[in-house]
Amino acid sequence: MASSSEWKAISNNDAEFDGVFWYGVKTTHIFCRPSCPSRLPKRENISIYYDPKLAEADGFRPCKRCRPLNSIVSNETWVQEIDEFLNNHYSENITLSSLSSQIHGSESYLRHVYKQLTGVTPQQKLMNIRLEYAKSLLKNTNDSIKSVGMSVGIDNTTYFIQCFKRRFEITPKQFQYQSRL
Repeated sequence: MASSSEWKAISNNDAEFDGVFWYGVKTTHIFCRPSCPSRLPKRENISIYYDPKLAEADGFRPCKRCRPLNSIVSNETWVQEIDEFLNNHYSENITLSSLSSQIHGSESYLRHVYKQLTGVTPQQKLMNIRLEYAKSLLKNTNDSIKSVGMSVGIDNTTYFIQCFKRRFEITPKQFQYQSRL
């Protein structure tokens, strides 16, 4: 955990500490310079490093926004991290803004790069993930359609049914019934 002076430097985005230490964020596995303009993580989720190679050795990748190693993170690596985040947090309320904050990049650049490399937007990918999980729940549980929708992060039941039908050409209820035959 960060000392009070390190925490103050991180909280204030103090560039005077750049090159003195780096901080890794345990929840995102990203490490940054103290001056990084990304959203301030919780103090208990921070690990301090005095050598960026140690942060990498611990499984952290350099931030795409502040570039703590003065090098660019490949877009392919970034997209893999976005996919991993979406797969692990699909049931949460994820907006493009919150995703870009978690993954340390600007909203427009994240959307552009993601679509360029995958052919879909992050929002479309998230919906695809949610619908695949919903399909599995419908097949393997007796949960209500509303409950399944909420479990995968879609609170509006009507919207959930519309999205499911558009994707699979069958309503969730029909799918649930047919999977039981």
